[in-house]
Amino acid sequence: MEMRTGASSGDWWRRGVLYQVYPRSFADADGDGVGDLRGVASRLDHLAGGPDSLGVAGIWLSPFYPSPMVDGGYDVSDYCDVHPAFGSLADFDALLEAAHARGVQVLIDLVPNHTSDRHPWFEESRRGRGDPRRDWYVWADGGPGGRPPNNWLSAFAPVGPAWTLDQASGQWYLHSFAPEQPDLNWWNPEVRAAMDEVMRFWLRRGVDGFRLDVVNRLTKDPQLRDNPPEVASLRKDETVHQRQLRNNDWPETHAVLRGFRRTLDEFGAVSLGEVAIVDLDRALRYHGAGDELHLVLNFKFWLQPWAAGAFRSVVAEVEAGLPSGGWPVYALSNHDISRTVTRYGGPERGRLAALMLLTLRGTPVVYYGEEVGMADRPAVPGSDFEGRDRARAPMPWAEVEAQRGDPRSTLSFWRRLIALRQGCEALRSGSYRPVAVDAADLYTFERAAGAERLLVAINFGAEPVPLGSQSGSAHRVLTTRLDLPPDSMQLDGYELRPLEGGVFRLG
Repeated sequence: MEMRTGASSGDWWRRGVLYQVYPRSFADADGDGVGDLRGVASRLDHLAGGPDSLGVAGIWLSPFYPSPMVDGGYDVSDYCDVHPAFGSLADFDALLEAAHARGVQVLIDLVPNHTSDRHPWFEESRRGRGDPRRDWYVWADGGPGGRPPNNWLSAFAPVGPAWTLDQASGQWYLHSFAPEQPDLNWWNPEVRAAMDEVMRFWLRRGVDGFRLDVVNRLTKDPQLRDNPPEVASLRKDETVHQRQLRNNDWPETHAVLRGFRRTLDEFGAVSLGEVAIVDLDRALRYHGAGDELHLVLNFKFWLQPWAAGAFRSVVAEVEAGLPSGGWPVYALSNHDISRTVTRYGGPERGRLAALMLLTLRGTPVVYYGEEVGMADRPAVPGSDFEGRDRARAPMPWAEVEAQRGDPRSTLSFWRRLIALRQGCEALRSGSYRPVAVDAADLYTFERAAGAERLLVAINFGAEPVPLGSQSGSAHRVLTTRLDLPPDSMQLDGYELRPLEGGVFRLG
């Protein structure tokens, strides 16, 4: 087992590509039909370390902890072990060692807002009002007439009260999500100390950081006051939601994150925070003054329609709103949302989205399977792959092998694109400058570092568009259509075909 006490990997998270692995669906080493950690280890060469690999710098592993699996492993019953379906701690250590041998950093999912109702902490808390762990969770007396303590709603559809009555004690416990996921009480210093020990357990094993689940929910109004009335403008799954002023984005959460950061800095580790807030002005505050999250997942970016102006506008917001020293992070798919190809309508748009993702200033996060144009699994009534699970289907390894030898495949395009990014300082760490154009369907920007200048032009539309006011000589480096080789050219009069994007070296 690797034991680490200091930083050695520097700013890899700024310069490299991060790849999300959903262990249950990625690779099955023992043939039982469930992906596992040994399966992930067996496929590391696909990700990094060889001439045919993607060339990613790090992987983020979705939860692999012991869990009743009410919420795909995000209901944790033991933070310091591995679910038997995924293997053992020894398997995790072997995966970590194999990843590090290939220069791949490893982030693991940490779920600090809530546990499973089968976690020993909650089982003890539930024993009665006098139990020493009672205050580790949020318990409260009900309101008049047997109502819950307040009007807070859970985030999971069908939406109902965020409270469940414990008949034995007569009190209610809070759950921001499913009733089987009771919320921890982050006002309790013992909870903060216990989670710090969880982080240290994994950091001592050698993990390089954490993806922190739904951190904007950690602290709530200690007085448990009602939220404002429901408003029809905020909807999810056709269900009206509240303005969550008292159980979401509570100010004390930033103090909790500063505590996380002190521990992470001690080990030279990184944090990728799920801040489920679309308002970028509020979300970007979770960087703090360089003393909270390293990276803040951008919910607004992946919620945009297929429109050049929509993405251009979000990037402009990020660039204007980042605090000093902050660094953007962009993703287009994950385990909770429909995949890029399905959401935006086909492989051509998927390649165009990939070009944008890998050339913007910031850290790109790639969801497993995007590199082969993987779509959602079709919904089958009564099956296990409904709702969010449609984006969690097994990795199509036969398709990976079929595309590997085809120079015009989606996989080959991704490999070329990541290799271009990794070999180009302007794309890894250079400045970002949007370029004004007349065509509404064209998103054009410049990336520069020193004397190196690249123009990225992306045609979101169904008609050809000229590059507009661009002039001078350039070298065409890469296009999404894969039928044009690198070549010197003049920008004057150059036309992008429908759904084509390109990278051009200027000067």
